[in-house]
Amino acid sequence: MKIRAIPLWVRALVLGALLAASPSAFTAESSGTAAKDVARKTGETGRAIKDYTVAQRDEAIKNAKAALDDADRRIDRMEKKLDSEWERMDQAARKNARATLDALRRERNEAAEWYGGLKHSSAESWERVKSGFVKSYEVLKESFAKARKEF
Repeated sequence: MKIRAIPLWVRALVLGALLAASPSAFTAESSGTAAKDVARKTGETGRAIKDYTVAQRDEAIKNAKAALDDADRRIDRMEKKLDSEWERMDQAARKNARATLDALRRERNEAAEWYGGLKHSSAESWERVKSGFVKSYEVLKESFAKARKEF
């Protein structure tokens, strides 16, 4: 008998990872606003970095690093959950979950490349590099949200 694990399992995987992404998510969990809090926090991070000037480079780099670390923790949690549920999943659910994780990792790596640019950019290239990071971070943030909605 084939288990239809795609809708329930993947929803639980993604939502669980997103809810566990930040300490504020745990306090809001009972009110049902945890996912919104995580989305708000990640949105604020992108907007904050967007507003930094070259004189505020150190603060921008610190916040960008924290955002990447947060994405890493979310992806790690998702992968651990996937590993623990692997045997109970059908082939389609496995393929779908792996594809989601692979896409998130690719987008995270692209943001990390822009992060490297933030650390080493000249004053003249600051706005271009900062904009590149913010755009790649927004794509990553949207992918987490899309995964949450789809599953």
